[in-house]
Amino acid sequence: MKRLAILGSTGSIGTSTLDVAARHPDRYRVTALAAGKNDALLLEQCRAFEPLHAVLADAAAAERLDRNLRREGLATQVRQGPAALEEIAAASEVDAVMAAIVGAAGLPATIAAARAGKEVLLANKEALVMSGALFTASLAEGGATLLPIDSEHSAVFQSLPRGFECGRDGTQFERSGARRIVLTASGGPFRTTPLERLARATPEQACAHPNWVMGRKISVDSATMMNKGLEVIEAHWLFGAALEAIEVVLHPQSVIHSMVEYRDGSVIAQLGAPDMRTPIACALAWPERIASGVGPLDFASLGKLEFERVDPARFPCLRLAAEAMRRGGTAPAALNAANEVAVEAFLGRRLAFTGIAEVIEAVLAEITVEPLASLEQVYAVDIEARGLASRFVARRAQAASHAIP
Repeated sequence: MKRLAILGSTGSIGTSTLDVAARHPDRYRVTALAAGKNDALLLEQCRAFEPLHAVLADAAAAERLDRNLRREGLATQVRQGPAALEEIAAASEVDAVMAAIVGAAGLPATIAAARAGKEVLLANKEALVMSGALFTASLAEGGATLLPIDSEHSAVFQSLPRGFECGRDGTQFERSGARRIVLTASGGPFRTTPLERLARATPEQACAHPNWVMGRKISVDSATMMNKGLEVIEAHWLFGAALEAIEVVLHPQSVIHSMVEYRDGSVIAQLGAPDMRTPIACALAWPERIASGVGPLDFASLGKLEFERVDPARFPCLRLAAEAMRRGGTAPAALNAANEVAVEAFLGRRLAFTGIAEVIEAVLAEITVEPLASLEQVYAVDIEARGLASRFVARRAQAASHAIP
C-alpha cells in the first residue's frame, strides 16, 4: 500500500487527489495532509481519511483544527508552519508526496521530499521554475522519482518512451529519438476577445475558464498564458529539451493535452477529457493504470479539433517567460515572483489585466540576474522581485487615479 502525503490538500489538485485515492482504498493510505488556512475543509478530510499528520500554515487555523479533532476523538496530530511541512514531506511513513501548494511556499517541502528519496508528484510549478537546477540536483541526491501532474507535462511524459526518468539525465530526450515537444494551450477566456478590450477585462471574466475548473490565480495565468510560459520552463527541466525544441500551440478544445514529435516524423499525443484526475491517477499508479473517475471520450461527438498559432500581441507573457528562460540563473524566479504580485493586484482590482505583463517586463528589465547557486539566493531574488513589482503596481495605480477627471 502506497502511503501518501498531500501538500495543498484543500486546493483543486489536493481534493482531486483525495478523490482518486478514495476510489482505491486497497492501494493508497493518506498519512499526511497539509493546507494553508482552510481548517474547515481540512477537518472534513481528516474525518474521511484519518491521516497521522495534518499541517496548517496559519497558527489560528491549526489551533481550531486541533481543538475540533480532539473534540471528535480523532487521533490526527496537528502541526503548524513551514518546518512541519518539510518534516512530513520527508517522513519515513510517507512513500509519495503530492506537491500541490501554489507559489514559493511549497518549494522547501518539495525539495525536502526529493532529498528524502520520495516519489514526488509535482503539481507545484515553482520547484522547477524558480530553482530548476537546485531541484534536479536534489532529485539526484536523494534518488527520488519525479512524476509530473500538470496535464501538459503528464501528456508529454506519457508520449515519451517507457522508462524515461524526469528531471534526471539531460541527454535522455535526444537519445529517445524525440525532436520536439508541443504543449497545447486552450487560449483561455480571452482567445478571441478584441485586443482593445483586454485592458478592461475583469477578474471575473479572467477566471471564467472555458474548459477547466481551477483556482483564481492559475485561471488568470491561463488567461495571460503565463501558465504556458512557466510550463515551457518546466518542460526544459523535466525532459531535458532545449527551449528551441519546445513549442506552444493553441488548441481550444483541450482534448489533446500535449504531443511529442519524433525524428522519424511520428507524433505521439495524449488525449483525454479536461479533468485533472486523469494525470493524477497516472502518476499515482505509474507505470500501472487505475480508474480515475473520469469518463471516456466520445469521439463521435467531439467534432473537429482545432489548432492555432499563438498571437504574441495577445499573450506577451509567453515571450517574457522565454526571455527569462534564455537569461537563466535567477531570472525565472524573478519572473515568477513578479507575476504573482501582478496577478494578485489584478484580482484586487489595483491593476489592469494588460498591466500584468507590463509589470513583469519592468521587473525583468531592472533586476540583476545572477547564476543560481543556492535556495537562499532564490528567496532573495523572490523578495527583491516582489518589492520591485509592488512598486510598479503602485505607480500604475497612482497614474490611473490621476488620469480620472
